[in-house]
Amino acid sequence: MILTVAIVARYALHQAGAWRRIYVVCAAVALYLNVFVGVTQAFLKVPALTALAPTQTEPPFAVAQLVVLGLFIALTIVATKKARG
Repeated sequence: MILTVAIVARYALHQAGAWRRIYVVCAAVALYLNVFVGVTQAFLKVPALTALAPTQTEPPFAVAQLVVLGLFIALTIVATKKARG
């Protein structure tokens, strides 16, 4: 659904007006979801990370996901501000 909106904003509406920001936000959210799954998979597959959070309810897993979320929020804000023009 998120990528559908991004595709429409990019190709059908040619990023005109507010659609440029909508495209940037949708692309960032889609990338964040991929990275979220990547971090989860890393905690499942990498032995050192599995030892830190075997059930993925421990603090190291939560901290890693919060750091990724914070990073993506900051980068999305910066990208959205730069996409004005």
